[in-house]
Amino acid sequence: MIWLTYFLIGSGMAFHTLGAVALHRFPDVYTRLHGITKCATLGSILLYLGVILYASPLLGDASVTFTLHVVILVLLVMLTSPTGAHAIARASHKSGILPEGAVVDMLEEKEGRNDL
Repeated sequence: MIWLTYFLIGSGMAFHTLGAVALHRFPDVYTRLHGITKCATLGSILLYLGVILYASPLLGDASVTFTLHVVILVLLVMLTSPTGAHAIARASHKSGILPEGAVVDMLEEKEGRNDL
């Protein structure tokens, strides 16, 4: 059981590290957001699951309450991380920051904006 805990915590740390690398290596705000959001969300979930497995035997009767709190935290991370990334990407697009490279901009076509 302890090896599963180590695996989950190590995987979570690896995903957070990959997210930090993505933040520095990707060329524009949109690809950076994609990389950091995916890695940070999955990395946080794996870390929280590892913490549940590690702390549950140590807490005894309080492990159910602790597990419930961490599950609520996982749900909040799953809800807020993609929502925040979407808000940042939409604000970047509305402020005129375009993605690098040849891309099809469906939002610009949908809104009919050609002044960017």
